[in-house]
Amino acid sequence: MAAKLILYTNPMSRGQIARWMLEEVDETYETIVLDYASSMKSPDYLAINPMGKVPAIVHGDKVVTECAAICAYLADAFPAANLAPPVDARDAYYRWLFFAAGPVEAAVTNKSMGFTLPEGRERMAGYGTFDDAIATLEQAISGPQWICGDQFTAADVYVGAQVDWGLSFGTIPTSPAFEAYAERLRERPAYKRQKDIDNALIAEAQKQG
Repeated sequence: MAAKLILYTNPMSRGQIARWMLEEVDETYETIVLDYASSMKSPDYLAINPMGKVPAIVHGDKVVTECAAICAYLADAFPAANLAPPVDARDAYYRWLFFAAGPVEAAVTNKSMGFTLPEGRERMAGYGTFDDAIATLEQAISGPQWICGDQFTAADVYVGAQVDWGLSFGTIPTSPAFEAYAERLRERPAYKRQKDIDNALIAEAQKQG
């Protein structure tokens, strides 16, 4: 019997990334929607994620939080989906998955909140400068296909979500390379299913609120 798979999420959150990855692996999963004001900080959920944030997945007796970790875990847990390269060919896969989770995430968040590094202190920040992080990200996705070449992988889900959201909300500057990559991502059936599911949940919440 397959282990039960549960997604804890809120449709207006990074939980959209985890759902997209779940749709890519195409396994049955249960969704538990939490709200920011109460259930996300409830004792039951804090026992799963002490940060009181979403997303989180529970797969049998295993708990995984953090979007990049969720993407990598699901790729390994469900190898039939072919969302990770062979182990001896994961250099680009690991490099860009964690580059997006570290330097890009920090650079975009700091810029969005108006935080400016003191002049001459760039070396103390893991991302150096926002411009350097974005230029490096753009280089990573500038090929005609995917981050790992011809194979779409979990790295494209996580990196792609960063690019897609960044273009949509203006936190990543537009460029032909970013736009072309995002367009390829938006054509994936799993991406479309995730958007349909989460947009319906958002609409329902707005109707009730």
